[in-house]
Amino acid sequence: MNEKAKVYFTNFRANPKMNLLQKLKKLIIEAGMTEIDFENKFTAIKIHFGEPGNIAYLRPNFSRVVVELIKEQGGRPFLTDCNTLYVGRRKDALEHLDAAYENGYNPFTTGCQLIIADGLKGTDEVEVPVNGEYIKEAKIGRAVMDADIFITLSHFKGHENTGFGGALKNIGMGCGSRRGKMEMHNAGKPHVIEKKCRDCKVCKDICAMNAISYPEKAVIDHDKCVGCGRCIGICPFDAIATPNDESFDVLNKKMAEYSLAVVKGRPNFHISLVMDVSPFCDCHAENDLPIIQDVGMFASYDPVALDMACADACNKAPIIPGSYLADQIHKNHVHDPEDHDRFICTHPETDWRVCLEHAEKIGLGTRQYELIEVK
Repeated sequence: MNEKAKVYFTNFRANPKMNLLQKLKKLIIEAGMTEIDFENKFTAIKIHFGEPGNIAYLRPNFSRVVVELIKEQGGRPFLTDCNTLYVGRRKDALEHLDAAYENGYNPFTTGCQLIIADGLKGTDEVEVPVNGEYIKEAKIGRAVMDADIFITLSHFKGHENTGFGGALKNIGMGCGSRRGKMEMHNAGKPHVIEKKCRDCKVCKDICAMNAISYPEKAVIDHDKCVGCGRCIGICPFDAIATPNDESFDVLNKKMAEYSLAVVKGRPNFHISLVMDVSPFCDCHAENDLPIIQDVGMFASYDPVALDMACADACNKAPIIPGSYLADQIHKNHVHDPEDHDRFICTHPETDWRVCLEHAEKIGLGTRQYELIEVK
């Protein structure tokens, strides 16, 4: 039987002597983050800067707490994320940084630099051996792998493909380059949505494999295509898409294997804030009403135990009337909703437990934990 991992928790209650930022600092000190040797070490703090239009993402104030504590220990922290697979405001490093600044993330508010880990076009990557059941070599943003220490600061929320987005989603999917994200999402190659194609040929110009031709509309030769996803990011009309041709269970397992590639062999520590628990990812350019009441802040050296503890806490939290979750419960005629999993009720087509089970199987962590409250 696995030894229980320690997960530390504090609620969102505050008073004149202890505000939430001070509580976060106390939490991560109690959880042992300062026991890491940060002296002169490059420290990646993986975060989601939020898609503009979405205001459920974490405020930059929280990241500054982590940054300043690392600096106090002599570390050299930077905030980081990788470019997106889909077309949005974070598909290349320039737009990504603009989006981050628009959402309040900059060196002046956070106290450190922001680095887009997989470079200008999402192609600056390191192939990390995993030899997993699904992934042989994970494609990870170079700046993430160049760091000596890896920290996550995650907004815990719902997700349409993985059930919820917590530490493992932030690590595995978040640190994948564009090619890595494509590998996790499907086994196939991108395809052209003909009715959206405007014959601009920018995808043809960007393709390093000469896999795109224009008999009339763009056509991708899957025999030549290597699945790098650069055409997806460059298309100004959202006319190129991924097939999403594998089950969500496989996606969840691949994400666990990518997470292992990121954290293995170096110090790592993980923080999750369970607040504004929207039903969908912060990648959306909007956020819906939270599905449950705010819960609190969690921290652990074990990302699997951390996700498990957050999920358990969410399943005890009151459901918010009028939320997407409440709508799903009504739509699907769920009896005794308080006894049902919040995220499976929200997204019945996917099961978040698959990711944690696989993560435990491959030695990433344990689902068994001891919850320690910090007051």
